[in-house]
Amino acid sequence: MTPLTPPQDCDTMQALRAEIDALDDTLVRLLAKRATYIDRAIELKKGNGWPARIPARVEDVVQKVCQSAEAEGLDPALVERLWRDLIDWSIAREARVIAEE
Repeated sequence: MTPLTPPQDCDTMQALRAEIDALDDTLVRLLAKRATYIDRAIELKKGNGWPARIPARVEDVVQKVCQSAEAEGLDPALVERLWRDLIDWSIAREARVIAEE
């Protein structure tokens, strides 16, 4: 990732938007990378006979990201909503693959 210009050094909306676009691109790449770990989780869960959804793990992940959000000065409620959607998507993907095989 190319170093970003600090927000206070963006003198125009065009410059600011370019930085936001670069961050969005990075976020998408990280989410895609996260999905590769979900793919591996599918293989491991199948091998262990585990279900796609493990409620205690879901709550552990949500708690950790909310703590991280708070430490970064980001609204934990927003992060919780985003991560629950991400987790639900991941679990649905896992469940679909596990059921197909």
